[in-house]
Amino acid sequence: MSMSWDEKFAEHYDEWSSAVTEDIPFYVELAQEAGGRIVELAVGNGRVAIPVARATSRTVIGIDTSPAMLALAAEAAKVAGVSLDLRLEDMRDFEIEEQAAFIYCPARSLLHLPTWSDRRRTFERVAAGLQSGGRFAWNAFAFDHQIAAVLDGKRQEEPVLHTLAYDVADNRVDIVLEGGETSSLWWSTKNEWLGLIDVAGLKLEALYGSFDESPLTSDSREYVFVTRLP
Repeated sequence: MSMSWDEKFAEHYDEWSSAVTEDIPFYVELAQEAGGRIVELAVGNGRVAIPVARATSRTVIGIDTSPAMLALAAEAAKVAGVSLDLRLEDMRDFEIEEQAAFIYCPARSLLHLPTWSDRRRTFERVAAGLQSGGRFAWNAFAFDHQIAAVLDGKRQEEPVLHTLAYDVADNRVDIVLEGGETSSLWWSTKNEWLGLIDVAGLKLEALYGSFDESPLTSDSREYVFVTRLP
């Protein structure tokens, strides 16, 4: 996964993610309903894990491959006075000592995995790490060729200076900051996500078109999945 993430991107991530807040209440509510261990994949700077830990009064296990992002999360958790168990691990291979009641992956972070095989490995690890009845939730953007055509190659000023470069043949978009720092995302269709759920032995509980739990429609540009291990 290191090919899709430049460690220097972490220097700008607080600013990059500061306006992203609508997903936090969604994941917090699911965490509050969980009667056991909580795990966040691609915990990043702790943007979601810290509110989850605060709301549940529990330690959240945070998995990430980026030492720089884990350092940000550790400092933010210290300031917030919450407990995060931060682990330098790859979500494709992670293991936990005790099965979890809730595993989640916010911020479209599963899209950092470049292949369906990578995602299948991750989903299988999630299924192995969940207790019976445990939930796995995540969100990802729904690719829109019209949006891509407008944004491709155009310099954007918000939230920080960056350019989006689309490679449709590879299902990839590169986020390139002014200094050259790059983060890449590989999008998937709804049916590809449903296939991953099936092969991992999970069951679809809900598929929303936004974090307000509105239905997925042809106008939706976000997939918000909630699954459960039978």
